[in-house]
Amino acid sequence: VQLQASGGGQVQAGGSLRLSCAASGGIFRRYALGWFRQAPGKEREFVASISRSGGNTYYPDIDKGRFTISRDNAKNTVSLQMNSLKPEDTAVYYCGADSVGMAKRDEDITYWGKGTQVTVSS
Repeated sequence: VQLQASGGGQVQAGGSLRLSCAASGGIFRRYALGWFRQAPGKEREFVASISRSGGNTYYPDIDKGRFTISRDNAKNTVSLQMNSLKPEDTAVYYCGADSVGMAKRDEDITYWGKGTQVTVSS
């Protein structure tokens, strides 16, 4: 499975961005999908994940209520809507596909997409 993330950019604090990740080369609905991010000097961290059917979503407490993950199994895409962005949300954002679990842990990701940079200025 190949994943390609897009939609990053620079935005002011309080603004919004929508990230998308397009998949190819596999059976998309077999994978739980997740978004992770990595800020300079920090470890990659979990941002959001969604189940294979799209019926269940998971968020860490740090962004619960601000971020919304969704997927379209017909279009093989997963998206992350980010609202009320903060400077601390600045990071490279990665999408990942998990063939076994719920795509909530870095070590469970089977396939990674290349990251997309999100920069939030104060």
